[in-house]
Amino acid sequence: MGVLDGVRVVEFGGIGPGPFAAMMLADAGAEVVRIDRVGATRYPFEDAMVRGRRSLALDLKQDAAKEVALRLVAGADVLLEGFRPGVMERLGLGPEECLARNPALVYGRMTGWGGEGPLADRAGHDIDYIAVSGVLHTIGPAEAPVPPLNLVGDFGGGGMMLAFGVVSALLAARAGGPGQVVDVAMTDGSALLAMSAYAMLSHGQWTDERATNRLDGGAPFYATYRTADGRHMAVGAMEPQFYAELLERLGLDAGAVPDRDDPANWPALGTLLAETFAGRTRAEWEGVFEGSDACVAPVLSMREAPQHPHNAARGTFVERNGRIEVAPAPRFVGTPSELPPPAPAVGADSRAVLAELGLSAAEAEELLAAGAVAEAPLTAGI
Repeated sequence: MGVLDGVRVVEFGGIGPGPFAAMMLADAGAEVVRIDRVGATRYPFEDAMVRGRRSLALDLKQDAAKEVALRLVAGADVLLEGFRPGVMERLGLGPEECLARNPALVYGRMTGWGGEGPLADRAGHDIDYIAVSGVLHTIGPAEAPVPPLNLVGDFGGGGMMLAFGVVSALLAARAGGPGQVVDVAMTDGSALLAMSAYAMLSHGQWTDERATNRLDGGAPFYATYRTADGRHMAVGAMEPQFYAELLERLGLDAGAVPDRDDPANWPALGTLLAETFAGRTRAEWEGVFEGSDACVAPVLSMREAPQHPHNAARGTFVERNGRIEVAPAPRFVGTPSELPPPAPAVGADSRAVLAELGLSAAEAEELLAAGAVAEAPLTAGI
């Protein structure tokens, strides 16, 4: 159960942003059937992102399997696919064929460069998409850009935009509008995530040089500092009242500290703050800033974060089969989301889905014998 209870989604299996979007929909209560490739395997780390689905394994090179996919699409609200432009059309499962079967269908397409444009057919990864959107240039020290994992393109500018896009189009379709294609490009999405920086740049409040601005590590009051034990504290004391408390907790005389409003003083101020933080361990600084509004927090590792009292109290992380997963987000007070079932084996639900589509047991056996459909024991993940 969840806010998307009753929404039926067909996901064509892939990696990265498409599965992330499908996970978000499943976490919110949508019924998601993932079409996996016959013989497909998954890396173990992918399983967390494939939670909450059912798996139907099809060999889409066979016409009989394509027909099964189209029958599934005919009863769906949303389709998600993340192949390079033209792949679904060559399979006979492009928007034209699918919308002919289901005119109200929301057809969600996830690509790096988008469905059109000079780069549309070129291969790429998150780092390439955010490079062209201008976002990568803004991240890292002055010497060179640093990729922020694959969070900005794949997941923020990709998967989350796809989830938002298909839900928006679904609302329009349920209000009486037609189904439609939702074209999600990681270049577009990552650029949108940087809209505030682009706006500040346009108004002369941002420079195009890394580590010279208030939010990119240039400002010493919005930065990280190494502690005596080699760990770090994060400082985000932007507002004057928070900055004043920061100086007080650090034991610094506000009157003797370089004026932070003059960027020319930032190097000297940064050196002073760095020397101060280096004098104590991270744990000691956590004690100093306990209960404070100085906007200072410990920089936790990924192994530490699940144990932090705040995360533990909110249940931000959960443990399943001895492994850590992140709980569904956002949270809905009226219809709380529960942790969905774990990822199914590839083809685990093939027979059940075929039966729901109205195929007889004999027809299912024929498809299985032909290899158009497969079951979990034959396609178990690694």
